[in-house]
Amino acid sequence: MRTCCYFFLAMFGVVLNGNSQDISGYSIENDSIIFVFDARDYQTYTVSRLWKTYDNDDIDIESVSVAGEFNDWAKDKWKLTKTGQYTYRLAKHLDDFIDRFSWDFKFVVNDKYWAEPNQNVRNIAKSKPNGRYYIDANNLRLFTSTSKEEGNICFTLDGFEDAEKIVLSGTFNYWNEQAFVMTKTESGWEISIHLKPGFYEYKFIVDGEWITDPKNPNVVENEFSEYNSYLDVLTPVTFSLHNYADAEDVYLAGSFNDWHENSLRMEKTDTAWTLTLDLIGGKHHYKFIVDGEWILDPDNALKEYDYDGNINSVLMVR
Repeated sequence: MRTCCYFFLAMFGVVLNGNSQDISGYSIENDSIIFVFDARDYQTYTVSRLWKTYDNDDIDIESVSVAGEFNDWAKDKWKLTKTGQYTYRLAKHLDDFIDRFSWDFKFVVNDKYWAEPNQNVRNIAKSKPNGRYYIDANNLRLFTSTSKEEGNICFTLDGFEDAEKIVLSGTFNYWNEQAFVMTKTESGWEISIHLKPGFYEYKFIVDGEWITDPKNPNVVENEFSEYNSYLDVLTPVTFSLHNYADAEDVYLAGSFNDWHENSLRMEKTDTAWTLTLDLIGGKHHYKFIVDGEWILDPDNALKEYDYDGNINSVLMVR
């Protein structure tokens, strides 16, 4: 596995059991997820708090929303627009779906009734709104498409010249066993994919046999008491602090360095104090230490309490 020196706009596709196909409840058009609700596809509705089920004919539809793991199961935030007598539609940009590759979701009628998905649809998953299992849900799966010519990470497997087929599978494609087929080269096998910053586990499937990456010493135990290879995909992030030209020392501290007070000294420039770090994807808390005084980032309005009750600046790396 090596880092490639070219970049591209990540493309997305829907894959279920290795085959691209339409999936109930949504579709993908260019860089958007299109949620589509058709009242004729839903026979029953549930009020979760009362555990009461209603038939389709008992409900007069006034509004439809989509709620899921991508919006904290909010019943009234992502409203669909009525497009026909029975149909409703909502387009959301792919940037609204970060840090994960699989989300459970349901449609909500009148901000109250959960539309029960057709049990014959294959993308059914158990969901846990409010921390408990109580209803079936649709499932939305996305992962980055792959190409030998494009991507920021190249996976290589030397040897295995007699293998007929080798597949790359991991958390980045929900452990799909068919989608990421590697290409045979003079020295082995290769595939290039685009990965956002984050922590990823993976394995190679050599003619049906799962193996770890022999060139990567980093492994983590999985649920089968075996091991997966893993890698951290990092991205450079520049922190800047303005209007402290008279300061003698400025340090950066955060969750990315266990809040160490003097390990990340910032560099003074003509306009600001700056420091560039390679960070993994996700949420990071941080503060600046100006001549011994801890301060929030004055240019960042995003703040959050930590578990100790302190307020920190927040950076989201995507």
